Amino acid sequence: MTESIWVWIIFLSFVIFALMVDLGVFHRRAHILSFKEALFFSLFWVSISLLINFIVLLLWGNQKALEFLTGYLIELSLSADNIFVFALIFNYFNVPKENRHRVLFWGILGAIFMRLFFILTGVALLKKFHFFIYVLGIIVIVSGINLMRRKKEEIHPEKNPVLIFFKKFFPFTTNYHGQKFFVRINSKFMLTPLFIVLVAIETTDIVFAVDSVPAILAITRDAFIVFTSNICAILGLRSFYFLLENLMNLFIYLDKGLAIILIFIGIKMLISEFYKIHTGIALLFVLFILFISIFLSLVKGKNSVKSL
Repeated sequence: MTESIWVWIIFLSFVIFALMVDLGVFHRRAHILSFKEALFFSLFWVSISLLINFIVLLLWGNQKALEFLTGYLIELSLSADNIFVFALIFNYFNVPKENRHRVLFWGILGAIFMRLFFILTGVALLKKFHFFIYVLGIIVIVSGINLMRRKKEEIHPEKNPVLIFFKKFFPFTTNYHGQKFFVRINSKFMLTPLFIVLVAIETTDIVFAVDSVPAILAITRDAFIVFTSNICAILGLRSFYFLLENLMNLFIYLDKGLAIILIFIGIKMLISEFYKIHTGIALLFVLFILFISIFLSLVKGKNSVKSL
């Protein structure tokens, strides 16, 4: 059963090992990731996720494997919005490109523990209070509506309340010091701007988790499947960021597609007591909306280029 403590231990051990190799071997020295390097690592993490999906299929059957794949695709698609916000934060703070991977690494490490907390709490509440599924459904629908109405220029990293707190109560330098988050200057312990960026990334991910975790709980209430599909998606987020950072403005309709997906998932949760939408149907719907939004974005971009 996926509730076995051993499957959790094995998966978490794998994640820790993979992150240690990633930071200690492949990205030991700060450098700017090339397109080829970002593509390689993106394909690597996707392959790892599909391998885990195959293991789930062998151990627990078709339904669990389908739930994993659907949850993975939902989180991966929602991560596209994360990538845009991360790029905005990096550009706002003028973070050197060679230091961005280190920030994303520690940001994702923190996100793993945050996601674990959200998922276990969400599953526990759903098991104890059945009506909580309607609360989550409303949260997801509202998130979708807000995403549909939101304009990209409405995001203001400088208004992050946690960021304001750190700037007010902790001394920090105005200059970057390589990949260091903390420095000692004249015997005084100080935070670097890179730490401030890390705080912005972490708190932003908490906001995204409020959208993505309930969305996957609409697919399955198996905590292990929710957690593994979620973490597999965010593990590849760093590579996808460097792969797509120069192409993000091309996908102008992706936000609308993600909003439609969130609203659909929220409705799925609200009507689950009366009518259960099969996981396979949900998966096909997600794929269809993603395809349409990306296709329309590419067509719009192509027409814009021709008109110049």
